[in-house]
Amino acid sequence: MKNHKDASSQIVPMSNESPKVDDPEYDAVFGERKEGQVDYKSVGWIKATIIMLKTIIALGVLAMPTVLSATGGVPGSLIILVIGLLTTWSGHVVGQFKLKHPEVYAMDGVGYILAGKWGRELYSIVYPLFMIFLSGSGFVAISIAFNAVSTHATCTVAWVVVAMVGTFAMASIQTLNRVSILGWIGFVSVMSAILIITIAVGVQDRPVAAPRTGPWDKDIGVVNSAGTFLGGMGAVSTVVFSYSGTPAFFNVIGEMRRPQDYNRALYACQAVVTATYLTIGIVVYYYCGQYLTNPALGSAGTLIKKIAYGIALPGLFVSVTIYTHVGAKMIFVRLLRGSQHLTAHTFTHWAVWLGTVAGCVAMSFILAEAIPFFGDLVNLIGATLGVFMCMVSNGWMWLHDNWERRKIHKSLYYKSLVVLNVFLIVSGVFIMITGTWSAAVSIRDSYATGSISSPFSCTDNSAST
Repeated sequence: MKNHKDASSQIVPMSNESPKVDDPEYDAVFGERKEGQVDYKSVGWIKATIIMLKTIIALGVLAMPTVLSATGGVPGSLIILVIGLLTTWSGHVVGQFKLKHPEVYAMDGVGYILAGKWGRELYSIVYPLFMIFLSGSGFVAISIAFNAVSTHATCTVAWVVVAMVGTFAMASIQTLNRVSILGWIGFVSVMSAILIITIAVGVQDRPVAAPRTGPWDKDIGVVNSAGTFLGGMGAVSTVVFSYSGTPAFFNVIGEMRRPQDYNRALYACQAVVTATYLTIGIVVYYYCGQYLTNPALGSAGTLIKKIAYGIALPGLFVSVTIYTHVGAKMIFVRLLRGSQHLTAHTFTHWAVWLGTVAGCVAMSFILAEAIPFFGDLVNLIGATLGVFMCMVSNGWMWLHDNWERRKIHKSLYYKSLVVLNVFLIVSGVFIMITGTWSAAVSIRDSYATGSISSPFSCTDNSAST
């Protein structure tokens, strides 16, 4: 066995003598690999692809038709495509950064390298908080699905409790390799629901929200001439938020057997995600036009809505499981890093792991149920924390690792990459500002129209009754 110093005790820049990212006997995060202990480094590239897909694709895909409705068919499609390309580059930067800094497991390690201890503390708060809000949003989506399927058979809070308990059980699985088994189920579930709604809106006579008799106009267009700047930026924020699983990719590559295969998983994931977003956006917008329902699962009538939500339920549970798992895992690794309890099956190991998962699940439940304008707040969090971590931080990472090269590399390729990453930062900041503005206006309008619900409300949130 190689004799390594304990590089896992804290997050520090690596020296030339430190273990490499492909060292089969020692990992810079989890330490020496021993039999009988938890083997976190066990994810292959195909399983990594599935985990990444489920980190991104949930019912957020059903917001894509509203993006085209707000901006028009061509601008909306271009927004999806461009954001897809930018977040693919962001994901590529994650892989480069991990290979250069193998001691990084999650965004807290990124923060330490970029900005020292203050950066580590900032990301230690921002990253799990973002995942907790995503999980809370998932709890609400699960309650909508249960209400739709059961025609609001019981209090909505009860369905959220079911979501919380189920998520705790599944998110407590220790490694992403085992979680990936659920990922297959979740991926097939959500894609099947998407396929059902896509086919249903294409074959139906008219959308459920359209007039039942007489002529009707979908009012679709290449460009939405009646659109507003704020509406357009809201659409951009929606798409960025729908791609904002990128920060969790650090967790994924951190548990891959061969981190060198990460790009293969990344490109497969992003290609499937972008193709799915474009397909569901274009098809549903074309057939429904102004008579979209949000989420789009309700656009094809009550029966299809029940079927689609029922099929989508496992996928919703898996998405929330992954959000909770990666957020809790960052806290867990930071608390136990450098000790035997990180990988050994000790009481401390299990107490800390189950405690962090339970804490994240409980916070998601409280936020989702206690805040009356939680849906609008999630949009605000996505426009700020989501954009900050999947665009601004990634541009910053690349510049941190490559800025010194400007003294020796003067090629057009290098200069183009500098411009790209500066653009990633600047555009990210711009989207954060305009997205915050759009979300704030939405919260104001929700209060003005009286659509804000009460905390821990039993009211049906699926429009089924």
